[in-house]
Amino acid sequence: MVQLPGKHLLHCLAIAALLTALGCGSDADMQGELEQIWGRRGISDGRFQKPRAMAVDKQDRVYVVDMTARIQVFDRDGKFLHGWQTPEHVTGRPTGISIDRQGRVMVADTHYYRVLVYSPEGKLLQTIGGKEGNRPGEFGLVTDAAEDSHGNLYISEYGEFDRIQKLSPDGAFLLEWGGHGSQPGQFVRPQSLAIDGDDHIYVADACNHRIQVFDTSGKLLQVIGKQGAALGELYYPYHVTFDREGKLLVCEFGNHRVQRLDRSGKSLGCWGRNGRGAGELHNPWSVVCDSQDRVHVLDTMNHRVQTMRFF
Repeated sequence: MVQLPGKHLLHCLAIAALLTALGCGSDADMQGELEQIWGRRGISDGRFQKPRAMAVDKQDRVYVVDMTARIQVFDRDGKFLHGWQTPEHVTGRPTGISIDRQGRVMVADTHYYRVLVYSPEGKLLQTIGGKEGNRPGEFGLVTDAAEDSHGNLYISEYGEFDRIQKLSPDGAFLLEWGGHGSQPGQFVRPQSLAIDGDDHIYVADACNHRIQVFDTSGKLLQVIGKQGAALGELYYPYHVTFDREGKLLVCEFGNHRVQRLDRSGKSLGCWGRNGRGAGELHNPWSVVCDSQDRVHVLDTMNHRVQTMRFF
């Protein structure tokens, strides 16, 4: 593995690794019901080795990438369908995965400074980036990619740069925003992106413990959350997405839970607490919602997926 640039990242992850007792504060805060658990630790088909990112397509196929650099594809009930591996992974594994409007699979090949675009069957179709740097079209440690309604692509990166780059549908650089820091509009590890129907870009600003919302020009519209474990507060939010009602689902690596928020940032409840049992989570990295409003939670350090529904 390459050395992560910047002491702030090592400090960020070290603190999060020590958290052991957080989650929903009480049973009254738990606003969901567990439906099933699938996967277990291993390197054979259908098993996981520290899974790090997850996405779901319009057919409710679930894509999971883990520390073996494998992308595995499952049906909505956790049945293994097929899988493939990224072409290189000696210096590090991917930390992000998403689906574009055409159904293509975009893998944030973090330590190779690029996004790999695949067909759902695993055929490599396109490589975006691949050169480290801070000039237009160059990247730091890529974490995620998301597409707006016009086909523009937004790519988040951390490390030295902590920024978002916007590319046109044909791959031309359009603009960038961000920068390392804790002021509004800055980032410390922007780990995931989600875009709503109004083309507002939601950024999980993980080590600043908040979600920041921008328009397509990079103008800051809203900041959601602050550091903490109470409802409405966040601790290392690693992934943000939307449920079928348009509410926010935020996967909190540090609080060992998934929190459901309205667009103003008001908490509507949470699910999960730290542990190894059913309904318990250990440093979850990702959350997705399928067409049946079932929520799949990537329970990373338990090497599995838990599927639940919010009440």
